[in-house]
Amino acid sequence: MWAASCLASCCAACACDACRTVVSGISRRSARIAYCGLFALSLVVSWILREVAAPLMEKLPWINHFHETPDREWFETDAVLRVSLGNFLFFTILSVSMVGVKNQRDPRDAVHHGGWMMKIICWFILVILMFFVPNEIISFYESASKFGAGLFLLVQVVLLLDFVHGWNDKWVGYDEQFWYVALLVVSLVCYLATFGFSGLLFHWFTPSGQDCGLNTFFIVMTLTLVLLFAIVALHPAVGGSILPASVISLYCMYLCYSGLASEPRDYECNGLHKHSKAISTGTLTLGLLTTVLSVVYSAVRAGSSTTLLSPPSSPRAGAGKPLLPMDKADEHEEKEKNKPVSYSYAFFHIIFSLASMYSAMLLTGWSASVGESGKLVDVGWPSVWVRVITGWATAGLYVWSLVAPILFPEREF
Repeated sequence: MWAASCLASCCAACACDACRTVVSGISRRSARIAYCGLFALSLVVSWILREVAAPLMEKLPWINHFHETPDREWFETDAVLRVSLGNFLFFTILSVSMVGVKNQRDPRDAVHHGGWMMKIICWFILVILMFFVPNEIISFYESASKFGAGLFLLVQVVLLLDFVHGWNDKWVGYDEQFWYVALLVVSLVCYLATFGFSGLLFHWFTPSGQDCGLNTFFIVMTLTLVLLFAIVALHPAVGGSILPASVISLYCMYLCYSGLASEPRDYECNGLHKHSKAISTGTLTLGLLTTVLSVVYSAVRAGSSTTLLSPPSSPRAGAGKPLLPMDKADEHEEKEKNKPVSYSYAFFHIIFSLASMYSAMLLTGWSASVGESGKLVDVGWPSVWVRVITGWATAGLYVWSLVAPILFPEREF
């Protein structure tokens, strides 16, 4: 018994030392990866609790204080929302505390990149505390999450547009025939994939013998937008490029597919309903992986501006000069401290806050379809309309990015 106790103590000590070693090894360059890892951990915890926490939560009187105990799906959704709320508060607090950080001299720069053991402990405490808050707060957060998740999708669309225009400008800037040919080849591939994809959508989601007018409308509407992109981009007054139009077309077609695939499995126009058992685990894994990757990209891209969320009067790096001369070592250290931050810490964390809301909606079918879809993730009519409307918003923003410089020539876009 004594030997077993010693062995357990040694194992615990080794585990703590290992954790401290890993945490202390997180450098400035790997801090963003660590935040992404913490967010991925929150998704895994949400997934696990959605599967196993319902029986325990049914016994908690401050959660199950109803006259009639709700269905198991209600507790599964509630567990996901509580973890998401803790994650949301953690990143929101970090975001608010990082507003206005302009250079590495700011003490908050060290907070952003260090203190990982304390951050992980605080994250766990916040998540655990969320299981003691009243149901009314969780209900309010559920409603707010729908707006936050939509805002996260909108941020992704803006970043995609920025990336595509930047990609096109970079290749055109080379001003060589090879890169012009590359632009044409990539554009043709994207258009071929778009129209080929649309054919598969007609095959999968408009089966013969069924009245699938809604699905047909979604697909035809997307194809109409694809044609509109090309017309507007190639108009002489716009002088746009075909590459952004082709990439956005493919993305809108993907969103159309994502929306149609989210239709309930018992819907007669959903051609995937015959494979519901095979798709459930794969859909969940793919959805979580896509969320993590999109959050990583969104957080890095959206946080690339050092002036975002900072007041115009904020002091800029290197604006002041030392009153007394310093030796080279001190001067080098001073330059390192005065070096401006490479991205906006505040916006970086707010992206994770919005992504926490989005992941909660993803895991609960936008808090409306868990009961009707069982273990399937992101399935139900709310998910369908969110995807479709996101595609239409993408189309609107892209067309606006083309015509806005013409309508308002005095403004910079």
